[in-house]
Amino acid sequence: MTIPTLSRRAALAGAAALPLMSALTSTQARAGGHAASPNSIHHRFSLGDFECATLLVGSSVFDRDPQGAFGINVSKEEFVAASEAAFIPADRMRGFFTPTVVNTGTEIVLFDTGLSAAGTGAALAAAGIAPEDVDVVVITHMHGDHIGGMTDSDGNLTFANARFVAGQVEYDHWAGTGNERFEGKVRPFADRIEFVGDGHSVASGITSVAAFGHTPGHMAYHLESSGSRLLLMADTANHYIWSVGYPDWEVRFDIDKAAAAVTRKKILGMAAADRIPLVGYHMPFPGIGYIERLADNRFNYVSASYQLHL
Repeated sequence: MTIPTLSRRAALAGAAALPLMSALTSTQARAGGHAASPNSIHHRFSLGDFECATLLVGSSVFDRDPQGAFGINVSKEEFVAASEAAFIPADRMRGFFTPTVVNTGTEIVLFDTGLSAAGTGAALAAAGIAPEDVDVVVITHMHGDHIGGMTDSDGNLTFANARFVAGQVEYDHWAGTGNERFEGKVRPFADRIEFVGDGHSVASGITSVAAFGHTPGHMAYHLESSGSRLLLMADTANHYIWSVGYPDWEVRFDIDKAAAAVTRKKILGMAAADRIPLVGYHMPFPGIGYIERLADNRFNYVSASYQLHL
C-alpha cells in the first residue's frame, strides 16, 4: 500500500511527531521485517531520534586473489587458514560499497557519495530521498569510491543544495597529488567545503573522529541521539574477517599501513569497549555490526540483527 507523498518538511517533522513512521522516506515502505533482503539496496534503522539508512550502491564478486589486497604481510598458509576458519573462500570475495544517510530531524546528512551519481541516486530514491533533499554531504576520505557521486556524468554537482564537509588534512593531501578523480570531483567545489579536524561537530549529534592511515586524513564519525550511539568507521577496516579480525594484517589500499593498523585497533577497540554498533563502508551489506574483542589484538565482527529495530 502507498500513502500520499509527504513534503520534505513534513517528512523531517515526522521523526518527532510519528516515531513509528520512518522519516527517511516520504512513501510507505513495503510491509515486512527490517532485515535487508538479498535484493535490498537500502536498509533502515533507528538510532535514538535519528532515522538512518545504509545504501548499497555497488557490490561485485572479485575473482582475483584477495591476498593481493588483504593480509599482504602474512603467509599464504596463514591467510588460507584464517579464511577457512571463518567459512569463506581464500581465492575470491564479494565487495560492498555502502554510504549511509541520516535524518537528524532537522537535516538529512549523507556520508560519502559512492561510486557514481546514478548508483547513489538510485539507492537514495529507494529510501525516498531526492538528491536535492540532502542538506549535508560528509566525505570521510577522497578515494574514488567515496567521491564518485559528487558530480553527474556532465560534471554537475549532484547534491546542489547541500553543504559539504571533509577533513582538512585529507583535502591538503589530495590537492598535491594531481589525482584525476579529485581534480574533477572535489577541487572545483572546494569553496563549498567546510574543512574539519578531529572532534568537530558537523551536525547535531555528529562528531568527527580522526582515523588516519587508510588515507592521510581519513575520518570516522561518532553519532549520538537520545543516549544511543554509533560509530561510522568508513574504511578503517575494509573486510569483516581479513581486516576486522586481523587488524595488523596490511591492506594494499592503506596509504600508511602502520598508522592504519593503529587506527583499526583504536576504532574497533572503542566500539568493543563501549558495546555500540558500528557501520563500515565495505562490511557485508547492510554493513551494521558489533565488535567483540578477542585475544592477541584481534576482534570479531558480529552482524547486527534486530537490536536497532526495537
